[in-house]
Amino acid sequence: MELNKENTFDAPIPGMSLTKELGGRPWQSPPQYTTADEVADFYMERMSSEDFMLQIVDVLEMGVPVTVLANTIQMANVMDGVHSIDTGMLALPLIMEMMMMLGDSAGIKYDSGLDNPKKTRDTLLHKFAMEYEKKLENMEEDLKDRKEEEQPVEIVEDEKPTGLMARRK
Repeated sequence: MELNKENTFDAPIPGMSLTKELGGRPWQSPPQYTTADEVADFYMERMSSEDFMLQIVDVLEMGVPVTVLANTIQMANVMDGVHSIDTGMLALPLIMEMMMMLGDSAGIKYDSGLDNPKKTRDTLLHKFAMEYEKKLENMEEDLKDRKEEEQPVEIVEDEKPTGLMARRK
């Protein structure tokens, strides 16, 4: 019998995340870059590295939409305290364009995530509406069956309470 080499007692205690002092997390302190230009420069420099380019191309080949990938990268840097959420949102178009350029130069077909999002949303809404309509029809049928099965209920008058603690009228 082989012993488990992983120590299960090294796991964080429930509620431990609530014990950190306010400002002790990277996203609770002032960001490293505060202007949109600084954030754009940060992303241009970071996305120019060969390792980053190879990773982006691999993820795009897997079918992850560019919009999802760009938003994930941007949010990770917000949580790391690199920039604020608003400057990150301003940098999103730059991040997406850079990723699409990398995909084009690698010659891969990628999903931009921008192709008619209304069509996708409408398709999902239509599917949801059809499922909801079927559920309503089933509920109506069940209710109809219950009404047919119902038998008249005899009304029995309650006995008047008696005893030491009974309420008087």
